[in-house]
Amino acid sequence: MTRGIYIIANDKVTDHAIALLNSIRLYDQETPIIMIPYDDNYHNIANTLSKHYQVGIYEDLDFIDRLSQKLHETFGGKFFARPNQFRKQACWFGPFDEFLYIDTDIVVFEKIIDNLNYLNQVDFICCDYQHLGGIQNVFTPKVLTEKVFTENELKDIFNGGFWGAKKNLISQQDLYDTFAECAAHPEYFDFSQKTSDQPIINYMLLKRISRRFNIVRREEKAPGNWAGTPNFNIKEHVLFDPTVNQPLQYLHWAGIRIQPGCPYWEIWQYYRNLNPALPAAEIPAPVKKNQWQSKLDNLKSRLRQLRASL
Repeated sequence: MTRGIYIIANDKVTDHAIALLNSIRLYDQETPIIMIPYDDNYHNIANTLSKHYQVGIYEDLDFIDRLSQKLHETFGGKFFARPNQFRKQACWFGPFDEFLYIDTDIVVFEKIIDNLNYLNQVDFICCDYQHLGGIQNVFTPKVLTEKVFTENELKDIFNGGFWGAKKNLISQQDLYDTFAECAAHPEYFDFSQKTSDQPIINYMLLKRISRRFNIVRREEKAPGNWAGTPNFNIKEHVLFDPTVNQPLQYLHWAGIRIQPGCPYWEIWQYYRNLNPALPAAEIPAPVKKNQWQSKLDNLKSRLRQLRASL
């Protein structure tokens, strides 16, 4: 049985990918890692990750193209903010019998592949507190009123940036059938905050994989992992959650631009610059918006929310 890690990246997220790989390889030099190209602009990052971190490229690029084409045929070109995020679903058909998928806006604080040991009892794992925020950014209340899912099933919604599973639990036909089902009922999904694949993938997992486990529900409790959480403590370049007195397994900047001044910037910067063979990242500090730009941003946000409610 083979285990490994998948990431999805292109040249635009080079700094993020380097930070993630530095953190993974700090704790684990052996686990194979495969990159799924986000688009055609991936050759520079592929060379960097191959040379410094032994990262391979997903072999069946033709399948990824077919997946993207089928997605476009089913939904059109304007349904998702970032349709290429669906390319991560190639994980189900790659070389690893058991795998983790990890977004590049993450750094890890442990030998992260060991979380696949939970697959001895279940078929799918995630590790986040997305469910505590309700169903927003995933579903609308119609999934309850129309009895698509029960309230108990909705407690298993998850963030699509970190998850693990077994190969071939989802077939290509499962993917395409899910696309068709979801395209027929766009009113079930909450895209108001420009989420892309997360609502559709949650729908597929809740419908098609019953043996699921969220690691934060383990008996010994579990730390948080979202960078928007303000109370984590920093100890020797690792974050600790004082509510459970445990180190974080990983930190995810979901929905947060990684730049000077962002939450836990010093943690990201440390892991990004951990490899002396690579030049340090040069990310400029954000330009402070004036009051009129801020008002315009707020108006745009309200308009998006209004459109989502119609």
